[in-house]
Amino acid sequence: MPAALLAGLLPLTGERAGRCMTYGQQCGDALPGRLFGWSIALAVAACVVALASTAVRTRQGAFAAQLLAEFVALTVILSHT
Repeated sequence: MPAALLAGLLPLTGERAGRCMTYGQQCGDALPGRLFGWSIALAVAACVVALASTAVRTRQGAFAAQLLAEFVALTVILSHT
């Protein structure tokens, strides 16, 4: 979550975001909901699996899925700024 907040604040320092906030020009599209939503759902499901499982391999796989979901979410945030 902190990485998503940082990734969301980082683009606000750019010229395009300043122009959008000040003049309403060059405002980009909203985040693509499906890809972002799927990455959040995958992260939540992987978190539940990691907390509920007792097998080490399953928890490691769930952790890897969480990292992948966070990477996808951050990529979506940064690419649509």
